[in-house]
Amino acid sequence: MPGADGPQADALHPRIQQVVDALAAHGVVDEVVRVLPDSARTAREAADALGVGVGAIANSLVFASAGEPVLVLTSGSHRVDTALVAATHGLAPLERADPDFVRAATGQVIGGVAPVGHPAPIRTFVDVALREHDVVWAAAGHPHAVFATSYEQLVEITGGTPTEVA
Repeated sequence: MPGADGPQADALHPRIQQVVDALAAHGVVDEVVRVLPDSARTAREAADALGVGVGAIANSLVFASAGEPVLVLTSGSHRVDTALVAATHGLAPLERADPDFVRAATGQVIGGVAPVGHPAPIRTFVDVALREHDVVWAAAGHPHAVFATSYEQLVEITGGTPTEVA
């Protein structure tokens, strides 16, 4: 199937296809979704599978702020300082979202949440530490799928706000 490679390329999962379609809607048609043989639910698993440093992984973390979803795309080498992000952007406290909240907000499961392809736009913040990497890898809607992008493109396709998260 165009836009994918890997063992399941001829039968993309519907969530992966949503990400491919969302990327295409942003004019990103040259990116290839890579379907990995093993899970990439964590930044470490993704980095190991791709042979890259964990800092080049854009970890998609969903939080709840006064009941509204907030997506933080952070370098895999960082832990998000939720108080810092909330204070910097005038948000109610950021609380860890449970799996049902994440699925309702993104249409995707924890461990596979992509920066795009959600049922509705989500306020997004992008870790400025990701700009240190020429290639940034993000989940593609499924725990076995990732795609390569750049920091600048990640900010553009998500409409995200660059921010210090750690």
